Amino acid sequence: MSGDTGLAVTAEGLHTFYGKSHILDGVSLNVAQGRITTLLGRNGAGKTTTLRSLMGLTPAREGRITIFGQETTRWPPFRIAALGVGYVPEGRRIFANLSVDENLRVPLERRGAWSIARIYALFPGLGERKQSRGRQLSGGEQEMLAIGRALLLNPRLLILDEPSQGLAPLVVREVFRVVAQMRAEGISVLLVEQNVRMSLEIADHAYVLDNGRVVYSGPAQELAADSARVLALAGASAEAWEERGTEANARAPTPG
Repeated sequence: MSGDTGLAVTAEGLHTFYGKSHILDGVSLNVAQGRITTLLGRNGAGKTTTLRSLMGLTPAREGRITIFGQETTRWPPFRIAALGVGYVPEGRRIFANLSVDENLRVPLERRGAWSIARIYALFPGLGERKQSRGRQLSGGEQEMLAIGRALLLNPRLLILDEPSQGLAPLVVREVFRVVAQMRAEGISVLLVEQNVRMSLEIADHAYVLDNGRVVYSGPAQELAADSARVLALAGASAEAWEERGTEANARAPTPG
């Protein structure tokens, strides 16, 4: 597959196991270059395993993965990262005993637009806490630090696993604003999220996983407009979609 296909990632027929447990059962997906693709589904559907398979952390036993035109199916994670893939895992994984500034100096620098100064401009709150240790930061600050650290690799593809997990609503909005900005920077994004509504607001394409299989693939706006389907397939909270559902009902024609 050549690099000019317009696809950052192609995964075909992934079967991934943890021991004898068959987690991914033939997962296929594409991530378009310069677009945001979101991967949705209930807890245990296989979302994190999909990301780990793409990164080579939990290699698929069957299937094929192509990233920026290179077949990476059997590659170790460091080679995949070297293609320009930034990965922000669930749980953030920052260094608790290092300062913000020291955390940002950990990644090997790759040439590109993103520098530590630019990270502080993107996240002014981090700039004010340069000398604070990782463990002293709020959940939102830790997430911003994790994203900032990934951006310092100047990635062409950013893979995010549950970036809004455990964050206050205002902080969640800030995180999603930054994710949307990545598209404006020309970065491809693959986003795994429990916050279905906000994911679909910023994404271009959506996949829904259920029991390790893709059960929906289509435009994010199309899925967002079908609140019943989202509730059924993605396990979205009814509360989060109440407002959207009310709007849809108001627009629906009255049965005669």
